[in-house]
Amino acid sequence: MVLISSIPEQRTVLKNISWSTFEAILKETGDKRGYRFAYDGDVLEIMSPLYEHENPRVQLDRYMAILAEELEIEIKSAGSMTLKRSLLRKGIEPDNCYYIQSEPLVKDKQTFNLETDPPPDLAIEIDITHSSINKLELYAALGVTELWRYNGQTIKFYHLQNPNYQESEFSLTFPFLSSLELTPFLEQSKITGEITLLKTFRTWVKERLKNN
Repeated sequence: MVLISSIPEQRTVLKNISWSTFEAILKETGDKRGYRFAYDGDVLEIMSPLYEHENPRVQLDRYMAILAEELEIEIKSAGSMTLKRSLLRKGIEPDNCYYIQSEPLVKDKQTFNLETDPPPDLAIEIDITHSSINKLELYAALGVTELWRYNGQTIKFYHLQNPNYQESEFSLTFPFLSSLELTPFLEQSKITGEITLLKTFRTWVKERLKNN
């Protein structure tokens, strides 16, 4: 067992963890805990998020709602639900995930099983400290079409081009949105009032849509 502590995130890594043990841990801890799991093969990482991790997670979730509202599209938010496939021996709990293109397929569902249900169309991962697990490979294996990854300073967009992700300047779901344009809003959130910034972001989205 290796413990890595930092200000934004605390990580505990457990090795030689069987799939059945991982399933038992999920059942025992439930879905109301304050930490998140990533499992790959026989390695389990337990991450406890602190403020520097959680604040951008909340901001990005709010930006996602504004983007959907202004585009007048429906989304189904799945938060940090556990994405897992037993045959692949892989599982992860994103910071946020969403059904967007496939929302019509799942809008009435109350429970999800990736063995039979589609994966989310977009997931958000906040990784300010180095993870022991290759999360790009993990999300790609689970079939998440688009991944946004924020390292505390910049955000990057990744599109799934089987079997791997390719970094892209523009979002696949919101083609007018570039990572270079979204990053300043996340940086500004460190010093600007949240409501003020949300109003600014909404105005910016309206202008971008008007000009596209």
